[in-house]
Amino acid sequence: MQAPKANAIAERLVGTLRRECLDHLIIIDERHLRLILMEYAAHYNAARPHRALDLQPPNGALVRAAPPNAGRLRARPVLGGLHHEYEWMAA
Repeated sequence: MQAPKANAIAERLVGTLRRECLDHLIIIDERHLRLILMEYAAHYNAARPHRALDLQPPNGALVRAAPPNAGRLRARPVLGGLHHEYEWMAA
């Protein structure tokens, strides 16, 4: 059995990894690359909005809407500050 769309999906994933992660970092060795890819994969699946999923992450845990006067917005750096994940803190 063949998967005709597999190559396009793999190419899109590699392009996303390069544009959003690897083009901005200097990779030291294989261990460093694995750590970066694991951290990016966690961010990609838990917090990064996906247009095809109505701006929700693949695991569906993210809730973006916050009520007015919800408190302060907290940014958590990902990959040393290359990306950030945001959450509302209680008022």
